Amino acid sequence: MARLAAIFLTLASVASAAPSLVARQAITSLTAANIASFKPFTFYAAAAYCSPTSTLAWDCGTNCAANPTFQPIASGGDGDAIQFWYVGYDPTLNTVIAGHQGTDPTQILALVTDSDFFLESLDPTLFPGLSSSIEVHNGFAAEHAKTATEVLAAVQAGISKFGAKKVTMVGHSLGAALALLDSVYLPLHISGVTFQTIVYGLPRVGNQAFADHASIGNTVTHINNQEDVVPILPGAPRPFEGVFLSYFMLQ
Repeated sequence: MARLAAIFLTLASVASAAPSLVARQAITSLTAANIASFKPFTFYAAAAYCSPTSTLAWDCGTNCAANPTFQPIASGGDGDAIQFWYVGYDPTLNTVIAGHQGTDPTQILALVTDSDFFLESLDPTLFPGLSSSIEVHNGFAAEHAKTATEVLAAVQAGISKFGAKKVTMVGHSLGAALALLDSVYLPLHISGVTFQTIVYGLPRVGNQAFADHASIGNTVTHINNQEDVVPILPGAPRPFEGVFLSYFMLQ
């Protein structure tokens, strides 16, 4: 969480200076408005580290206060065997938000999820109709499966209740991986809305076939601190792929 807070502080401190960020294949400069547009989602990703009681009441301190109009719908997880998650609606941004907790170093089971990995096909029950050539990190897939149907039900409830036309998935580190899996999972079960995924410190989640599919009909933005090692994990020789439009903070 400290790493995510540092990324936010960097975003906040450079918003008036239009910093240079490193894209995957080129160097580009974002405007102050570009930077500011990510801020609400940075706070939403940070809020996913808070307990379900706090996110359901939306009283988790600074990270909740930064998005005061948010209306929580559901939350869950225990922060150990099951990562925290929450779903709600932001009327200011006009989007349902689905947030997933990242890796907390004090919770050993979360670390095991990160370290126990190999590639496997997606569960056809959760991901019907997808090619078996699409493969992902088995630990991420197992963690995602624990809450997938609950998150889906909450997102569907938000769309129905608020008439939302957009769903945004957010997360940091392990939470970013879970959010990316949501970006493939949710569109298989929900139609009539657009999806976007904004993640921080995203590890490599799957193979090239997964990377290609995750980009279909979904805008994925990855923000990363250049010194963060997580986005290059798992490393070679396993065929995991880093994906999507990525911005790297230089400081």
